[in-house]
Amino acid sequence: MTQAPTPLETTHGYCAPRVTQFSVFLANKVGKLADLVEGFEGSTVNICALSVHEASDHAVVRIITSSAGEAAKVLIASDLPYTTLDVLVVELSGGHTLASMCLHLLAAELSIHFAYPLMMRQNAPAIALAVDDMTLAGQILRRKEFRMLGEADLPKRPGG
Repeated sequence: MTQAPTPLETTHGYCAPRVTQFSVFLANKVGKLADLVEGFEGSTVNICALSVHEASDHAVVRIITSSAGEAAKVLIASDLPYTTLDVLVVELSGGHTLASMCLHLLAAELSIHFAYPLMMRQNAPAIALAVDDMTLAGQILRRKEFRMLGEADLPKRPGG
């Protein structure tokens, strides 16, 4: 007996996968970034994206990892203050360019608060985005056939 085909998922009501970004606050001193990154070396967590915003006395390091839960444990064990924010991760492949992505979001009058690339060796290029309305941005980009990535799509550390 064959089952009836399921209806195709539509963009109405679609919620794009979200990825947790950590904003880690560091003193602006030599070696602090190395200490942060080194803290993940002994863990099962892979840092998939990193962006540093520096001021005279501090730096905010935005990171995306392969496991938000495990990353939080590493940061807590390292006694590093942080906040989290959900961001969209958009793959730029199959003719989908950074320019076309920006134009589609602009057409919907959505602002991009910040963006930075992911470090993914074997996959297509991807970019992390913080936008005004993540649900609307996800629906628009899906309708335009961009691929959005979730935490499960991010590269894991070998053995992790």
